[in-house]
Amino acid sequence: MLHSSENSFQKFNAPAPNANPNTFNPVKTVTAPVDQATIGRTLFIKGEISGSEALYIDGHVEGKITMPESRVTIGRNGKVDASIQAREVVIMGKVTGNVQCSDRVDIRSEGSVTGDISTARISVEDGAALKGGIQVHAEPKPQSQSQSQTHEKTKPAETPKALAATASA
Repeated sequence: MLHSSENSFQKFNAPAPNANPNTFNPVKTVTAPVDQATIGRTLFIKGEISGSEALYIDGHVEGKITMPESRVTIGRNGKVDASIQAREVVIMGKVTGNVQCSDRVDIRSEGSVTGDISTARISVEDGAALKGGIQVHAEPKPQSQSQSQTHEKTKPAETPKALAATASA
């Protein structure tokens, strides 16, 4: 009898090999694909590119790139001889042409730009090359009419303290 209870005890505590398939085989999670178009390293495109999804360029593009609602990323191998209009531009390769952004331009350490840049925000890392003009424009913040009138009324008269201190010294 003791012998049979030991067998039943072993059967009860021994894990069944297929009792939980997730124990030995991890569950593969499926993530949504990134909505990003890619121009590969060996591709050469001459003409106009426009769209509303993110664009990654690792090849060579000549012409015009218009992606006003998206991010354009120029990869390390990317070479762009084109004007770029986008919401955000990240440059790790070489760009020759004007860049116009509604949000941000980010020039990484290995990136280079030859052309004028117009943007609301800009970041240039150490080692990046930039030859051209930069125009940083403020993003208009929506204000109600009463807030703007109140702000104008409470705005003190502009007297430069630094100038007054310098003049008296």
